[in-house]
This record gives sequence, C-alpha cells and structure tokens, in this order.
Amino acid sequence: MPEERENLFDLLQDLTTERRNPRTKAIDLASTRRILELMSAEDRTVAEAVGRVIPMIARAVDLVVESFKHGGRLLYAGAGTSGRLGVIDAAECPPTFGVDPGMVVGMIAGGRDTVFLSREGIEDDKPGGMRDVEAHDVLEKDTVMGITASRRTPYVLGALEEAKRRKAKTIFLCCNEGAQIDVDVKICVVVGPEAIAGSTRLKAATAQKMILNMVTTASMVKLGKVYENLMVDLKPASEKLVERAKGIIMMLTGAEYERASEVFAASGRNVKVAVVMQKLGLGRKEAESALKKADGFLARALGER
Repeated sequence: MPEERENLFDLLQDLTTERRNPRTKAIDLASTRRILELMSAEDRTVAEAVGRVIPMIARAVDLVVESFKHGGRLLYAGAGTSGRLGVIDAAECPPTFGVDPGMVVGMIAGGRDTVFLSREGIEDDKPGGMRDVEAHDVLEKDTVMGITASRRTPYVLGALEEAKRRKAKTIFLCCNEGAQIDVDVKICVVVGPEAIAGSTRLKAATAQKMILNMVTTASMVKLGKVYENLMVDLKPASEKLVERAKGIIMMLTGAEYERASEVFAASGRNVKVAVVMQKLGLGRKEAESALKKADGFLARALGER
C-alpha cells in the first residue's frame, strides 16, 4: 500500500493541472477585482487549448455519429466534476434536439446521489466503472467516452476497459499529456496549471464542457437535427420552447404568428414537419414522408441541397 501511494504521489506531481501557476501566486491577497481578472486571464487560454485538439474531437464526433446511425448510444463515464458534466450534457440533448433520453447517457461514479453531493474516494472504484458499463448493457454499436482531468481516474479506466471488452467504440478525454490508454480516440486538451493548484473544476472543467458541447452538437448537426443554425428538432416541452418553435416557423416560412400557430398544431407540434407543410403546401403525412426520404434533413426535404 505505501508503494502504491508513493507511485500515485509521483504521478500527481507529473500532472500539469496539479502544478502551481506562477501567474496566480499572489491571488490570496489580491483585491476582489484582481482575483477575477487573474481567473479571467486563465480562462481565456482554454478556447485556444480546445482549438488545438479539434482534429481529435472530429474523429470522436465521427465515431459517435456512426453509433447513432446504427441505433447505438453515447455513454459518458466520469467521476466528480467530470461525471457531472457528462450528466448535464446528456440531460440537455433531449429538449435541444428532440432525441430519446436514452440516446446520450451520463454515468457518474457513485451514481445519481453524487451528482448533488460529492463523495470522496468514489473515483477510485475501478470495478464500479466496469459494473456501470455492464448495468447499461453496453453493446458493440455503442460509444463510451471516459472523461477525466487527471488521465488516471480508476472509475473511468474501468468503464473504458469493460467497454472495450464488449467491443464498443471508446473515446478518452483528459486534460494532461501522457495518457497511456488503448482507445479508439484520445483527446488530451492541455490547459496548464489552474488558478488554484489542482482545482480542476476551473479550466479543466471548462475545456471538458466545451468539448462535450462540440461532440454532441456536431453529431446532432450531422444527423439533420439542425437547419442552417436553428434547433428545428427541439422538443416543445415548455411555453418558452413552444413560442420558440413558432418563431422558427415564422422565420423560415414568412408566415404570420396565427398561421405559424395553426400549422405547428396541425404538424403534431413538430417544427420540421410544419415548415415542410407550409413551404411546400403539403399535408402532415406527406410532409413526414418527405422528411423520412431526406433522412430527416430539412434542407433536403425542401429540395434546397
């Protein structure tokens, strides 16, 4: 046990996210405004770091799209902040893109309770990661994406190990160089030392959130869930989203508010169907058929591309 702890200590010393940031050494005695300026300056470097790994993110997106097209899922696996970010991204996909809640799944070490209350040490449960993948009945057509700032979180490594055993596609997202792991796609976004040493809920988490946004959004675009830059497959589950849906119909067809409301209702509250009905003068079934032939892409159903 002492030897294992010593090895872990040495590993942590090698992580850039654990190092002290020379630019923020005086943050403890700084004014409120200066604290925020220092943090903001560090945050501005994150987008550049993410930009440098776009080729790897693109490969990840292509894997995810392949899974979706074959009826598979994207499953995130993470602990602590990384796990919560996966859960958040998964939860946001259904209302944004109108997909089934089971299409993107967030797995977090310790289960649902740790989304709201941290449990120290749960990230070290490698068998727990393996069990969660087993519990979700991961198949060859699925993609499992492990998320960790440190590159060594046992829960995440266990989930990926079990996913590979089941022949699923695998993606590894970390915020340090030197990850030695056998996966299909490895995304190492190096954000450097945090404003507060080791606090990976800061830059590392921001980078992870940006990349998860990119992976699911780009995947949904490639599935026809977006027309131009509009959320035409949104699920109108609230008054705000209903009005947004009508606004999109008005924007794309030139219809007045009352007509947009009528065609939206007649379409079964489906924006894409409503737009095809209004622009091509079709009934609901004919519009649905046109979209099906176009693989769900509104532009193709309208004969634009």
